[in-house]
Amino acid sequence: MAFGVTGCQAKKPPTTRPAIAPAIDYASPLPNGELALRKISPGEYPDFSKALAAANIADLRQSAQNSLVYLNRPASKRKYPYLDITHDRAAASVRAFLRMIDGGAFSLPADQFNKAIAQQFEVYQSIGAPAPDGSGYTRQVLFTGYFTPTYDASLTRGGAYQFPLYKRPAGLKTDETGDVSNRQLPDGSLAPCYTRREIEGGKLAGDELVWLTSRWNAYVVTIQGSARLRLPDGRIMEVGYAGSNGYTPVSPGRAMVKDGVIPKASLTFEGLRQYFAAHPDMMDKYLSNNPRTVFFAPVQGGPFGALNVPVTKLASIATDKAVYPPAMVAFLSVPMPASQASLPAAVAGSAGAPYAGFMLDQDRGGAIRSAGRCDIYMGIGDRAEQTAGYQLSAGKLYYLAIKSEFISSQ
Repeated sequence: MAFGVTGCQAKKPPTTRPAIAPAIDYASPLPNGELALRKISPGEYPDFSKALAAANIADLRQSAQNSLVYLNRPASKRKYPYLDITHDRAAASVRAFLRMIDGGAFSLPADQFNKAIAQQFEVYQSIGAPAPDGSGYTRQVLFTGYFTPTYDASLTRGGAYQFPLYKRPAGLKTDETGDVSNRQLPDGSLAPCYTRREIEGGKLAGDELVWLTSRWNAYVVTIQGSARLRLPDGRIMEVGYAGSNGYTPVSPGRAMVKDGVIPKASLTFEGLRQYFAAHPDMMDKYLSNNPRTVFFAPVQGGPFGALNVPVTKLASIATDKAVYPPAMVAFLSVPMPASQASLPAAVAGSAGAPYAGFMLDQDRGGAIRSAGRCDIYMGIGDRAEQTAGYQLSAGKLYYLAIKSEFISSQ
């Protein structure tokens, strides 16, 4: 979950990354009741065939199958209808997309592939961030990256292992979305959860799950929402999301730019990592001001997204599930970091190479609260960490919903 960090082996961020218009507020929340998508006409459809070169069919198939696991759960019905998309239509859409994959559609010529999409699906586009002049919406979405880090950790405190991740505390009460959290007091009443600063100050002493060697690494895991932890005996321990303290996230980077300690061009996880490596004393001022944190539990078979199904490298995205439909097929068109080993060869090249691809919306980003934000899952480990840390570009986001007349055949 949430946007990614670049690892210690990272090169300097590309200087030719497409500029992001400073006047556009991609994090601006939608009004209550407003949803992120609008149905568009066939004349507005993107060129879906641009996804053919970069498509990893095996990963895309697995991601779609994971979405169906979620949509087959009774609880998923609470998230629909979304606009005119019923729960049955959402599930039929993913099944239809799987049929295209297994039927060889991704081997079709470009014009036939676009025709096959247009024949079976209606297309919805994200309205994106609001226009700076108040005239409506830009249809522009800011795409960041996230990943599953692999860090050294210990089950006990000692030596270099001084920075904890916490298990879900007893008495934590959450609503069905997981976004609203409280702590239950001994008399049964509810009170707000502790903030990140209060927890770091010892309010949950005794609830530590593991200890890491770096405060920055521990912070990163609470933003990403999952991790693979390398224990001293060589074992790998997977940890995943087990709830949050329910606070709205606050970006430390925004305050740092406002205070003039970093330029806006360094407002990536790599830029933040470099700054705090040089100024560890500033973590108290900036990292602790993000009141949101998450709790963890050991898991197997992950990493898992917020839908409690595995997320797949370059085949899963994270959006705000209050304004986007969960588990559906998405299509994104956005510049992506180039010359990174974790990306398909088809998108390698100069910095900010154009990318187009299909992914499934399977996660909720802790730093995402608007129609103007989307996170791309970049995978596990150092290379994914590096790629995620460089992803910061505006682009367009679309969703596919099968036409109603085809639902019965699915």
